[in-house]
Amino acid sequence: MTSGKPTVLFVCIHNAGRSQMAAAFLTHLAGDAIDAASAGSDPADRVNPAAVDAMAELGIDLTGRTPAKLTYAAVEAADVVITMGCGDACPVLPGTTYRDWKLDDPAGKGIDAVRPIRDQIQHRVRELVAELQATRT
Repeated sequence: MTSGKPTVLFVCIHNAGRSQMAAAFLTHLAGDAIDAASAGSDPADRVNPAAVDAMAELGIDLTGRTPAKLTYAAVEAADVVITMGCGDACPVLPGTTYRDWKLDDPAGKGIDAVRPIRDQIQHRVRELVAELQATRT
């Protein structure tokens, strides 16, 4: 990890649900202490409305976010890459930490099915923030 502020890249297939929620949680929980980015191997046209609604319930606004295409440059800029079901689409670079979070895909699901996914992501992001902050001290 770099000596400066760490950067975490969250990657899923469509960058419309899991990775968007994770990046928003990281920003919400860590403020400007950790940079968050998200991308998808096959980005959707828009963020999943059920994910937007589920995050709004916790006071986190995903409106106005746009799914982004996963790029080599985004992976290269990250200290930690968290994959969420994107398979082998993510380039593996030396010196970058990779983790795969097994989470259900919220695509096509209603808010009742998205809430537990959101809560799992929030829990994992809290743990990640604590870990990254501990390694910087």
